[in-house]
Amino acid sequence: MVATPGEVRGTIARLRKEVRGSVSDLPIKKAEYSTDASNYRVLPEVIVAPTDAQDLTTILEIAHDERIPVTLRGGGTSIAGNSIGTGIIIDTSVHLNKILDLDPLNRTAIVEPGVILSSLQNAAAPHGLRFGPDPSTQSRATMGGLIGNNSCGPHALHYGKTAENVISLDLIDGRLRKFTAEKGFDAIPGLQQLVSKNLAVLRTEFGKFGRQVSGYTLEHLLPENGSNLAAALTGTEGTLATIVQAKVRLVPQAQAPALVILGYASMPEAGDDVPNLLKFNALAMEGLDVRLIDVARQHWKGKGFPELPKGQGWLMIEVGGETSEEAVSNGNAIAQASKAISSRVLPAGPEARTLWQLRADGSGYAGRTASGNQAWPGWEDAAVPPAKLGIYMREMDQLMARHKLEGVPFGHFGDGCIHVRIDFPLDRESKTFRTFIESATDIVLSLGGSPSGEHGDGRARSEMLTRMYSPAAITMFEEMKEIFDPLNILNPGVIVNPRRIDQDLRRPTAVSITQAGGFSFGEDGGDFTNAVHRCVGIGKCRADSTSTGGFMCPSYLATKDESLVTRGRARVLQELTQNTGKKTDWSSSVVEDSLDMCLSCKACASDCPAEVDMAKYKSEVLYRRYKGKIRPVSHYILGWLPRWSSLAQLAPGLVNSITQSSLGSRVALLLGGMDSKRSLPRFAAKSFLKGQKFQTLKTDRPQILLWVDSFTDSFTPTGAQAAKDLLEHIGYDVLIPDEAACCGLTWISTGQLDGAKKRLSNLLRVMTPYV
Repeated sequence: MVATPGEVRGTIARLRKEVRGSVSDLPIKKAEYSTDASNYRVLPEVIVAPTDAQDLTTILEIAHDERIPVTLRGGGTSIAGNSIGTGIIIDTSVHLNKILDLDPLNRTAIVEPGVILSSLQNAAAPHGLRFGPDPSTQSRATMGGLIGNNSCGPHALHYGKTAENVISLDLIDGRLRKFTAEKGFDAIPGLQQLVSKNLAVLRTEFGKFGRQVSGYTLEHLLPENGSNLAAALTGTEGTLATIVQAKVRLVPQAQAPALVILGYASMPEAGDDVPNLLKFNALAMEGLDVRLIDVARQHWKGKGFPELPKGQGWLMIEVGGETSEEAVSNGNAIAQASKAISSRVLPAGPEARTLWQLRADGSGYAGRTASGNQAWPGWEDAAVPPAKLGIYMREMDQLMARHKLEGVPFGHFGDGCIHVRIDFPLDRESKTFRTFIESATDIVLSLGGSPSGEHGDGRARSEMLTRMYSPAAITMFEEMKEIFDPLNILNPGVIVNPRRIDQDLRRPTAVSITQAGGFSFGEDGGDFTNAVHRCVGIGKCRADSTSTGGFMCPSYLATKDESLVTRGRARVLQELTQNTGKKTDWSSSVVEDSLDMCLSCKACASDCPAEVDMAKYKSEVLYRRYKGKIRPVSHYILGWLPRWSSLAQLAPGLVNSITQSSLGSRVALLLGGMDSKRSLPRFAAKSFLKGQKFQTLKTDRPQILLWVDSFTDSFTPTGAQAAKDLLEHIGYDVLIPDEAACCGLTWISTGQLDGAKKRLSNLLRVMTPYV
């Protein structure tokens, strides 16, 4: 289904005319929406953000008339490539994000598809309720995405998958048929006949264990399962119908859960112990491997890393109770019954929350192996019956060893679901990726498992369905598609008539950029392309983490615009590295627009589990764009600010009289590229450094070096003087370098990296004698 350029232009014109929400076919938007948290890259034609259900209907009608593919997108955190496509991307997260009803008495909620799961959890919490499934991306994943993927998370062990927590769905299918999916088939002609003629297939091939998510989960259509159409359409990945709103079940919150951490000699041995512990009816049972812990320790850089029991593999088991004491007692019983070599039992509290956050950030940490290689999804959520878990992990380790690959595993051990990121050499070739996925599929199927245990098949695993299911079952999938979406408009290439798993891969088509740069990118093999591909798309930068001490990403938190979030900027830079047959365009207006509002605050460098450093990438781009060229005036005004400040200190009163005047202020703000509503700081009447006697003190008191930066010296020298006075008061001799030295920050932030290197070299020269 390939539309001509003229047809596409006509479709976009209709969308702009008939849809009230935003419609964009700008190159920057296409780049931002070209990938999700998967390995895949597909440029869409247009991105639309509907304002309401009528807008959603109109978009689908236009797509139907014009035969243009439609892909639904929420938080864009799909790891399987479910939320990218060639035609229209419908972003439900912008406007269709309202909780329409919350009924504490009946424990239900009605939500639009763009509602973020954590928003629903926060709304339900005052009533002692929650939504059961809780994927680690719940702070940015949307309910539409959860329903589309049949998402799970740690607590699905106790509460079930999303399918078991959906009551009804209001939908529009590919025939433009509006209906409510509940129990029964009356709304859909032909569905009863499909079920009746395939009862044997449904009973023998589907629903064989809890995490059989691959394919359509048609076991819910069986009469003994209540002919539950809502559950059957959960997990269909947007290929059969579009969600308008959903009614979901809420469950009581655990009162005071305890956390049991069990240490084992290896992760497979932890897996072996899982069947022994399932009888305790835990709320969650997660697994961590030493390979993930090693990577996480590197990220934490020694900052209060949580204490784990002795071992190389761990189980994290959450257990409930009426009181904290009862929960801890239940936890001790689990520890005693386990085969662990060591254990800890923690009551609900900060330490337990820290450990759960460590687990939640696993997919970000796993983006790099302990040896520093980029690790990729693709085989990141296969599941087997829990009794086969230890066997599966050993066979997977052997398979990775045969392919000379390294993986970073963790996962939902209680459900038999293992997450693993693997360092496929996708920067060089994709053959290894294909052969590994095929072999891994055969392993998991030999153990009665499923290639997908919660993320869905998407582009990553749909091709493998013919290995898992019989021809009769595959025919059922095709007949389901015919019943609901005969024109193949809804998310084509997924589940039915799938794309190959090695088509549309993002990394193999990117070119290495190693020469003539400003930064060395030593931690990324000296390659700018490797650096920007640190972003794997998990979208933590879209979550508001300010209440827990984070501050990524401030420009997105203020605007809720994908263009102004770290991930969106990374996607634009990844697109810059694509091999288009042309020279890399560092002066691209798309790149300029993407980076212009980046504050260079470096929140991502500390808050992002993958350690994306957008401030650094922005500086590198500016360096390459303007190297050997005249720069914008603002670069000379702000980038050279320490130089101008030094001159201003010769006559601060005169300078202030100019910069604080109405005309002078407007001119300075204009030249500096700053908003006219800003006010300029006043230069201090007296520099701190100029008032010091530069000498090395020789006393018996301990000595401390006070380095005063250019900004403090020029604008707030009283702060430096106060620091000096305080240090002397508490017993230190304060050493002040005998020469002023600039940190080079303003040169770095404006991409003047040659100048920054000179200043940093000077800083080292000045400071080294004191070290």
